[in-house]
Amino acid sequence: MATPNNRNNQNDRNNGGKPVDTRNKYCRFKKNGIKYVDYKDPNFLLKFVNEQGRLLPRRITGTSLKFQRKVAQAVAKARHLALMPYVADALK
Repeated sequence: MATPNNRNNQNDRNNGGKPVDTRNKYCRFKKNGIKYVDYKDPNFLLKFVNEQGRLLPRRITGTSLKFQRKVAQAVAKARHLALMPYVADALK
């Protein structure tokens, strides 16, 4: 039977030597009781966008499907109103 230390070492080898991230993902909207994603707040929306200006997927942010759709719509509106860029060299 494998000990916890051996199990972690196997996971490290399977991930290419990178440590295993064991933090639980959570939907920050559900946790904070946010019901409306405000497209007029680009600083908040930048948390869901990477350096190139692309939306981060749910598997990375931990956002639920319902709110991921709302974030995508809010980012699209903010881009349309020129509050956020479509493409950027360095947003952050």
